[in-house]
Amino acid sequence: MAHTSRTRSTASRVFAVLLVAAVVIGALVAVYLVVEAQRSIRAEAERVTAATAAAFAASPLVVDGLRSNDPGAATAVLEPYSLAVITSAGLDFITVMTPDGTRITHPDTDQIGGRYLGTIPASPTTLTEEFTGTLGPSVRTITPVTTPDGALIGWVSAGVTTETITDTLIRRLPLTLGITIGLVALGAGGAVIARRVTRRIAGDLPPGQVRDAVSSYESIRTLGEALRAQTHEHGNRMHAAVALLELGRRDDAIEILTETSRQSQSLVDQVTARRHGDPAVGALLLGKASQAKERGIDWRVRIEPDTPRTPLSPVDAVSVLGNLVDNAMDAAADSDDRWVQVALRPHGTGIVLEVSDSGPGIPPPLRERIFDQGYSTKPADAQGRGVGLALVRSVVTGAGGSVTVTGDPTTFRVVLPAAGSRRSPP
Repeated sequence: MAHTSRTRSTASRVFAVLLVAAVVIGALVAVYLVVEAQRSIRAEAERVTAATAAAFAASPLVVDGLRSNDPGAATAVLEPYSLAVITSAGLDFITVMTPDGTRITHPDTDQIGGRYLGTIPASPTTLTEEFTGTLGPSVRTITPVTTPDGALIGWVSAGVTTETITDTLIRRLPLTLGITIGLVALGAGGAVIARRVTRRIAGDLPPGQVRDAVSSYESIRTLGEALRAQTHEHGNRMHAAVALLELGRRDDAIEILTETSRQSQSLVDQVTARRHGDPAVGALLLGKASQAKERGIDWRVRIEPDTPRTPLSPVDAVSVLGNLVDNAMDAAADSDDRWVQVALRPHGTGIVLEVSDSGPGIPPPLRERIFDQGYSTKPADAQGRGVGLALVRSVVTGAGGSVTVTGDPTTFRVVLPAAGSRRSPP
């Protein structure tokens, strides 16, 4: 009872998986938005500093101040001008300097007359870089100031400190946080809806029991189809025999009934020859023989007498074999030489089940995808597609076995351990 209480239902697991996925996606989106915001803010800082430095360097006031060759007079004129532009442009500093890098303006007046801290290009070109100056690390752009005839008369550097960039990023974080919370909330809402839908379909069953329920349905479906075909075939033969008796053709009626018995006896002998046979599998094979004949498919069965019992329950065994045979008959129906072959033989202490067909085959790139839930090479019908082979792999691997598919001819090979060696469920 304690084990049952610890087993989470399928609906709860679906909810947990979707909720975790929503949180992970939300976290990834948050990281992306922060990184993107940081990149955007830095790019914006580079654009603003470059545009401001270029505009400031082209100002006639700056050009005239530097051409006067009087640093004191230039400072008196350009210092208040640079402070006004700093405030209006949202920058942290604008430094005007002589060609050798001597500062003429600076937000900190004590730094005027000192050397510019940063890279001064060897030629009169614009340069944007990150450098640690008197105000700390900053993104800065330095651009030359030239006369109309192209002579270099000084430099202008405009910059924004990384602290300012970080403050701008912090101001944008609430929006990022809001988007993240919104995504997680949407994901949680979707998880709640998915849990309700799953619970409506599967109740409070754990995943293992849901799989068992699907296996039971598939087992009943394929066995029902086989028995229907067998009943239909026998009914037709009986009707024909009765009609022949009514017409007085006794020998013809006996021949029909004898032929029916002879065709089934070979398969019955193979099934009953096994020391540890599975009655449900035997019934399935007998029924599928009639279904194959109904569809004009040559039905071949090889069962070695010393084949041990599989570790699968009758329901799972019928589900696995039935799905493989159904797929094989669907494939064989599309070929000119229609045949399906089922083989059961020992494999060490276990068992090998092989289902082959004369169909067109499965391209190598698709031989793994066909086992994916919901994937099918056939068009969907009223019962849906893409469940059978996914269920086959789930049942087989759950029993400690394996299932593979090869070509020429297409053969599904299931290897199972002997009965009694099935792994316990986690």
